[in-house]
Amino acid sequence: MSSPAVWDHLVVGGGIVGLATALTLLEKRPGSSVLVVEKEATVAAHQTGHNSGVIHAGVYYAPGSKKALFCKQGAQWTRDFCDAKGIPYRNTGKLIVATSPVEVERMHTLFERAQRNELDVELIDGDELRRREPHVVGLGAIVVKQTGIVDYRQVCQKMAEQIAGLGGQVRLATPVVGIHESLSEVSVDLAGPHGQQAERVYARQLVVCGGIQADRLARMAGLEPDFQMVPFRGEYYQLAPQHHHIVDALIYPVPDPDLPFLGVHLTPMMDGSVTVGPNAVMGFAREGYPKLSVSPGDVADFVRFPGFWKLARTMLGTGLKEQWDSLVKPSYLKRVQKYCPSLTTADLGPHPPGIRAQAVRADGSMVEDFHFLQTPRMLHVCNAPSPTATSAMPIADHITQQVLDRPGAAMEA
Repeated sequence: MSSPAVWDHLVVGGGIVGLATALTLLEKRPGSSVLVVEKEATVAAHQTGHNSGVIHAGVYYAPGSKKALFCKQGAQWTRDFCDAKGIPYRNTGKLIVATSPVEVERMHTLFERAQRNELDVELIDGDELRRREPHVVGLGAIVVKQTGIVDYRQVCQKMAEQIAGLGGQVRLATPVVGIHESLSEVSVDLAGPHGQQAERVYARQLVVCGGIQADRLARMAGLEPDFQMVPFRGEYYQLAPQHHHIVDALIYPVPDPDLPFLGVHLTPMMDGSVTVGPNAVMGFAREGYPKLSVSPGDVADFVRFPGFWKLARTMLGTGLKEQWDSLVKPSYLKRVQKYCPSLTTADLGPHPPGIRAQAVRADGSMVEDFHFLQTPRMLHVCNAPSPTATSAMPIADHITQQVLDRPGAAMEA
């Protein structure tokens, strides 16, 4: 397939948001030229391919918010897309389990929120919980019927195939090493196999969906991001094979509303296994998945960033607990034994971790909503809030509207 002298749209990033954005651009502007470049050898190589594989229902998000709306719309799109493309998925449902009086109070608040979000939910007591899930104990639970599981790598692969079918291109193993904007176009320098600049391509509009590298790509383009990416490792275990049927539904704890993470949960996977996790421990490498990975450059970046130290002070107690649980398997296990007491440390086998791209402001606050940087010909997706994989297509539609309808307007972050 020949390449145009100037692409209509160039998308940086082959995760689910970048692919969904490219697909949406092709669907809204049939016949336009769209190029996706991804530095890894496969799509979904980072956050998208290292998550729990959950199709979320939207329980946790403020009623009427974009998060709640996008999650609900995205869950339906995901199922429809899987049906159309022959991708297997399962509607497992989810139980959000309360194990203490404080969690019971939070559970009732969360149940009211889920009702206001018009979700199909049910409140059950401890006896009914034990009847439905014999290995799970608690004082009560919210039953979320619209939750499911899928392999998002397969979803991304089919999206890449559809992009090609609509006339777009997806180039893998193609890192971006330079971005330059002029009045009429954006030029993007692409690296060859040894890291040297090998090619310069031109586009009328650029969309950057860089995930954990979003701040660096923004600086590469001459922007001054008001945030920095700080990696948080989400570490998982996989249960021993004899426990692959220990639960039918996903089992989540009632989350602490003061923390941005949902807690360690039991998740049946599409391959029949069950994972435990994730926790949320500070990472010392943006893309270092093996335990104790350290990147001196990544560490230097956040050590020099004032927002990191402010975040560290506010999260010191939680951070130390997360680090301890990461290093001491019995301590990690206690989080799960709270609602599944029959598990032992011998049941926890290795499983690949994930790394959450957390945008942090200079004041130490975590960016929890959509955050963009935009110029007349560039849009940088600096934060797309969780659950990003479930909500990818509505998020992409939102991004595309900004690109197509307001090409020269400043974006409100």
